[in-house]
Amino acid sequence: MKKVLVTGGAGYVGHVLTPRLLASGYEVTVYDSLFFGCRLPNHSKLRVIKGDIRDTPKLAAAFQGQDAVLHLACISNDASFELDENLSKTINYDCFEPMVVAAKKAGAKRFVYCSSSSVYGVSNSPEVTEEHPLVPLTLYNKFKGMCEPLLWKHKADDFTCVTIRPATVCGWSPRTRLDLSVNILTNHAVNKGAITVFGGTQMRPNLHIEDMVDAYELMLTAPHEKIHGEVFNIGFENHSIAGIAKMVQKIVQEEMPEKGPIEIVTTPSNDNRSYHVNSDKISRVLGFTAKRTIEEAVRDLSRAFRNHLLEDSFDNDWYYNVRTMKRIGAK
Repeated sequence: MKKVLVTGGAGYVGHVLTPRLLASGYEVTVYDSLFFGCRLPNHSKLRVIKGDIRDTPKLAAAFQGQDAVLHLACISNDASFELDENLSKTINYDCFEPMVVAAKKAGAKRFVYCSSSSVYGVSNSPEVTEEHPLVPLTLYNKFKGMCEPLLWKHKADDFTCVTIRPATVCGWSPRTRLDLSVNILTNHAVNKGAITVFGGTQMRPNLHIEDMVDAYELMLTAPHEKIHGEVFNIGFENHSIAGIAKMVQKIVQEEMPEKGPIEIVTTPSNDNRSYHVNSDKISRVLGFTAKRTIEEAVRDLSRAFRNHLLEDSFDNDWYYNVRTMKRIGAK
């Protein structure tokens, strides 16, 4: 598995994953629409293709000679459905099976589908395992879940297929998103001096971006018989939104004492997504556990703000998926 194609490899996670794969000796092809530009390293083993994953012939050509595919590309959060619903449906669902078929036909030996733990929607279960029913609350959740059985249709002894359901990612990246819960709260704490919590009781799993990348890289080396046809949750820290706000308050006050006391303001919310993800399976089967904490992600972000790596963090559309796609008129 030395040649890897990463769809969406120039996104938030991709900007951490791609350099990591290069450092590990992989030859990496990034296939990305480049809605947010590209800050990937200039590297002899990196090839970046600007392309739309709905363009199956172009994608099929890119798959030639690849050993594995990591499929990250999507319209990647629920709020993106403020956009044209057809954009999200065609990118997140319609083109998925043609992509899998093209990868298999091109000779790829492994396909890693990066789904989402948000497919669980709302659950009162104290431990949401991979067998838990999918209860989508939005079209994003729905399409993510609907793609999974399409992948299983094409699994074969020489085509390893695995699905990852990661928690909400947090932390710094060369293409940081500031529209994700931990990152939002940290931005507010650092730059507004107050954290606004919407609701607060909702349980949300979170995962440090570097641990997310560890898991994706592991999927390239894990034995076929351990991951083939399997689904793995990855979300080791489950906290309420209110609990995360208190963590952010504490860490930012430690990292940036000059900001003074940071207050927490709670307001009602109609976002009732809440679930407590159990990640025992990936620990049991592959020995994988997260090495980093939400607190470390907040520290990384606080230092990035302090070092002027996240300038103009409220007004620059680049940090926000929906705002960027609206501005460029993504179709």
